[in-house]
Amino acid sequence: MTQDKAMTPEDITRLFVERSNAGDADGVAALYDENAVMAYPAGRTTVGRAAIRELWASVLAHGPRFELEEGLPTLVHGDIALTSTAPRDDAGARAQVVRRQPDGSWLRIIDQPEFNPTT
Repeated sequence: MTQDKAMTPEDITRLFVERSNAGDADGVAALYDENAVMAYPAGRTTVGRAAIRELWASVLAHGPRFELEEGLPTLVHGDIALTSTAPRDDAGARAQVVRRQPDGSWLRIIDQPEFNPTT
């Protein structure tokens, strides 16, 4: 199946929510660079698209529902950008570093889905 690519850094968040709510772990993993690093689960890191896919398959098997959160201003420096959202839950903050690909699309290279200062 052909999937939409993130053509702006902000597209990744929307596509993540759509694919997660559809239970599409492959689609979620496709939003990450082959060697991406994700700071999840709490206190650990998950490295590489294949490991990120396995993690999301496990999470999505429980049927969580995600809502699109308001994006904070994106910071862009050449082919690298920092995106973030103000979470609706108690995660503290969410931030991702994304990189422009040769075809003009964007992929996550670093994902920090939770910054909770109380944990």
